[in-house]
Amino acid sequence: MTDRVHPTSKPNGTGTTVRNPKLPPPPAKTQINNLNRLPYRPNLPNYQRKRRSGLRRCFCLCCFWSVLVIILVLLLAGIAGCVLYLLYHPQPPTFSVTSLKISQFNLTTASDDTTRLTSKLNLTISTKNPNNKIVFYYDPIAITCLSEETQIATGSFGNSFTSSPNNITIIRSAISSTSLLLETETVDRMRSDLKKKSGLPLKILLDTQATMKIESIKSKKVGIRIKCEGIHSLIPKKGGVKSNSSSSSVAAATVSDAKCEVDLRIKIWKWTF
Repeated sequence: MTDRVHPTSKPNGTGTTVRNPKLPPPPAKTQINNLNRLPYRPNLPNYQRKRRSGLRRCFCLCCFWSVLVIILVLLLAGIAGCVLYLLYHPQPPTFSVTSLKISQFNLTTASDDTTRLTSKLNLTISTKNPNNKIVFYYDPIAITCLSEETQIATGSFGNSFTSSPNNITIIRSAISSTSLLLETETVDRMRSDLKKKSGLPLKILLDTQATMKIESIKSKKVGIRIKCEGIHSLIPKKGGVKSNSSSSSVAAATVSDAKCEVDLRIKIWKWTF
């Protein structure tokens, strides 16, 4: 009789049985930032884009019309200038030194070795208007006499005057200086020039303002500088004579080689051209 074998309730020590095994959690996802990716920018509404394009278009149109108007104004001014030139042939006025006489020219050296100049000069200038239908109106004229850029006398012609067409106007003025301090180099140069046969080189500067009138058209005032060079003069033998002395005590300058140039002096803000 064989024995029945019953299974034991204890598990076999050699084997293991696992129910519902737990899986390990999945690995965490790593985020890789894309450095080349542009930041997100929301699109602007359509009305803002249209507004900006409209402003740009308006600005361009304003610039275009402004430039066009300036070109037209310059073109019309050029045409008007050409017409006036063809009709009237405007010419600048001419100036010339008629005479220059020195009645006093004293160089006085003090005890401190400073030298001062006292001078008296009589100047006569003529101006001619060579135009047929143009009138010049002059303001008072400031007069300066120089010798090698050193001022030796100043004065003015204090009256305004009118230069009519094809007319010659004579201007007479007395200019002077009193105890004018000079540098040592200037004094040495003057004394050296006075020993020469030609005498002291002189230059006359005239500064004024003038207005030009053509028919009923009148321009604005324009600054004018007249520079006259080529004048030489000796000084009186008796330097301290009075102004009412005889003609023998007055030295007449040589003005035959004098030439005068007329320059317009246009002032724009702080600059003078």
